[in-house]
Amino acid sequence: MNHIPANLVGFHQLNRFSTALAGGKAANLGELCKIKDLEVPPGFCITTKAYQDCVGRSAAVQALVGELRQADPDNRSEVAAIAKALRSAIEEVSLSQEVEEELAAFVQRYPARAYAVRSSATAEDLPSASFAGQQESYLNISGLEKLKQYICKCWASLFTDRAISYRAQNGIDHAQVMLAVVIQEMVLPEAAGIMFTADPMTGNRKITSIDAGFGLGEALVSGVVSADNFRVTGDEIIEHHISDKKLAIFAKDTGGIQLQKLGVQQSLSAALTDPQVLELAALGQRIQAHFGSPQDIEWCLSKGTFYIVQSRPITTLFPIPETDDTENHVYVSVGHQQMMTDAMKPLGLSFFMLMSGGHMRQAGNRLFVDVSRQLASPAARDVLINALGQSDPLLRDALQHLVSRNYIALVPDEADKIPRVLSSAGTRKMFNDEDTTLIKQVVKEREAEIATLNREIAEKSGAAVFESIRQDMARLKTFLFDAGKLGIIMSAIDAAVWLNKHIQEWLGEKNVADTLSLSVSGNITSEMGLELMEVADVIRPWPEVVAYLQQTNDPHFLDQLGGYPGGAAAVAAIRAFLEKFGMRCSGEIDITRTRWSENPLTLVPLLLSNIRNFEAGAGKQKFEQNRQLALNKEKEILSRLEQLPEGAEKAAETRQMISLVRNFSGYREYPKYWWVNHFFAYKQALLKEAHNLAAMGLVNAADDVFFLRFDEFETAVQTGAVDQQLIETRKASYTLHQKLSPPRVMTSDGEIITGAYKREDLPENALPGLAVSAGTVEGRARVIFSMEEAAIEVGDILVTPYTDPSWTPLFVAVKGLVTEVGGLMTHGAVVAREYGLPAVVGVQQATKLIRDGQRIRLNGTDGYIELL
Repeated sequence: MNHIPANLVGFHQLNRFSTALAGGKAANLGELCKIKDLEVPPGFCITTKAYQDCVGRSAAVQALVGELRQADPDNRSEVAAIAKALRSAIEEVSLSQEVEEELAAFVQRYPARAYAVRSSATAEDLPSASFAGQQESYLNISGLEKLKQYICKCWASLFTDRAISYRAQNGIDHAQVMLAVVIQEMVLPEAAGIMFTADPMTGNRKITSIDAGFGLGEALVSGVVSADNFRVTGDEIIEHHISDKKLAIFAKDTGGIQLQKLGVQQSLSAALTDPQVLELAALGQRIQAHFGSPQDIEWCLSKGTFYIVQSRPITTLFPIPETDDTENHVYVSVGHQQMMTDAMKPLGLSFFMLMSGGHMRQAGNRLFVDVSRQLASPAARDVLINALGQSDPLLRDALQHLVSRNYIALVPDEADKIPRVLSSAGTRKMFNDEDTTLIKQVVKEREAEIATLNREIAEKSGAAVFESIRQDMARLKTFLFDAGKLGIIMSAIDAAVWLNKHIQEWLGEKNVADTLSLSVSGNITSEMGLELMEVADVIRPWPEVVAYLQQTNDPHFLDQLGGYPGGAAAVAAIRAFLEKFGMRCSGEIDITRTRWSENPLTLVPLLLSNIRNFEAGAGKQKFEQNRQLALNKEKEILSRLEQLPEGAEKAAETRQMISLVRNFSGYREYPKYWWVNHFFAYKQALLKEAHNLAAMGLVNAADDVFFLRFDEFETAVQTGAVDQQLIETRKASYTLHQKLSPPRVMTSDGEIITGAYKREDLPENALPGLAVSAGTVEGRARVIFSMEEAAIEVGDILVTPYTDPSWTPLFVAVKGLVTEVGGLMTHGAVVAREYGLPAVVGVQQATKLIRDGQRIRLNGTDGYIELL
């Protein structure tokens, strides 16, 4: 691009790759100009080179940018003061003589009665973040002197409070962003608006949504008027809503714009005719095809011609799993079942897929199960919906909604089996209360298996590591999905369901199994929380150790801790805990996540919380108190049953079910514990290979291999060749997808089906959810997104998007649990019941609707939250 002038360029000289020179808005306008027969108002761009020459050389501006970078982004008053000073300094900047001369020449080359002057930042209209509306635009500007003035105003708008906040949220350095300015012929439209080539609300890629109003589109963007809305599929308008558009914005003859009141007849008229709606939708599809992704398009209509004045990617849509056909598909989120909805790196995704079989699909760095064939089968459909819906009513409702729409038509001869990850009904062996020795035998065998794996894989290198992992994974899959072992878990679940149903029927008491599940034996996850309390007991008597832990941020703090009085005992206790549980971490189904053994500092806030909130021996005391509650409840229930007609038989059957719950429920947590143990052994072996690749200069850093699939990593080790560009591309994709929230259910059209609770028994304004652990409590809500930020006090109610086993140590301090994701038998629910912690899961948008510090009432018996 050496022939392009340094400071100003015409749109025809730009394309989508010109962002660094012209900013996102101008780059996209240049790309739009390349679409045949598409009308784009002509114009040019003041480039980032001009911004650097005129603004970047201002010592006053650069000093203020330095202050902004150092300011605490949470200190709004300080940031606002710096921003105001910055804007004033930039507006006073003078254009260089070179820029002024080129501007005069371009105004002569692109003559117009008036211009639109729009900001075009280098971090704007990108595939990863739109930054829509963060900088200013000025309309109907005439004359060279006015253009100079508003170019500086646009530059200054790079530092509006909202633009600064948006950059901070997206991790973009204020000093690295520059701003170009679009100067575009001003169109005086009869109507204008916004078009999304995919439904921005549901994500459906087959629906184009058009908002339209009279006059300039700024009336819609600024929210001063409600828009007409048209929804189009193909060449059919499937829905339209005509608003009462009392106001519109028009250009003034003297320059600038003004708000005008519309007459009654015009305000109630459609801004577009049906043929115009279909014409515009067709233009949108052409633009989407050109850019290769759904677009957010600004348009205007003047004298019967549609002009496109901007197009940017829609950055909020969740990606769709890829298919090799055009049939309808339905995808169910694995993350919602596994209580881990965060994005996963490619190595983590590939390991989970190797473990789980062929029904898995990837999208947005998450995993989904394609359940289309099951929904098409009369035999499998109800089993699938009931199996998933038993633990997640929102999932059931979403699937039933699709069934009611006949989105997946029934195929009578379809008899495909339900994936094992979803249901094992009909294949499992059922157990009775005399089979408890089997659990001890299985636990002993798995411990020996893990010890052998750790010993043998540590001796391997190169290709042998990958072959060893493949062989061990095959054995692990056989074990985890063995119908007999699953029967242990299902026997406890079925017994709990039986108890809740029959005791409510016979004695009128709800959710009795929750109390009977308190302090069951052999729950490895519950033991983890209690054992961390015992580690705190070792540390508590030593004030210098406590003081060191309160101030350290060193991941290798254990190396220093031994030098303090009591430090040796503290180190020994922590290392013993890590030996047993160090393979765990938040999001542990992703093999690439940092484990507690790799960064023990993660445990320090939990230890300090236990030291602060509990006395010595509280863990054992808590366990025994809950055990006695369960035993007393058992005696009470049996005694009351014996007084009923046929009481002896009812009591005998109930006693057997209680035995199953108390002896078998704990086993529910073991398969995941073993799975994570195996994964940690794999990870340690693979990291040795990764460090070898880094030492040879084949990857920039050892953890770059996390952005390779398992087979790609193996090939890299075998061939000594790595595609670093592929790794960087996947890093960027992962960063983008981290910001997205995965849906429970989505279709191959991209439509997100949310599901709803069908509840009429709730107090006014209560937030509904799924009751998973009985009891009603009131307390302060602590809204937390990661364990590292947990400043929990006794009596708090934990509110978080999800919990997996690694969150269990927090459960001992709180008195209630609320999550956005979860089901009746997910880990958080199981452990909450054992700890006697009232819990409600599946509360949609709980972390947004409940404020940190707000008092709430949690009803874990009926499943709802009240904001007090």
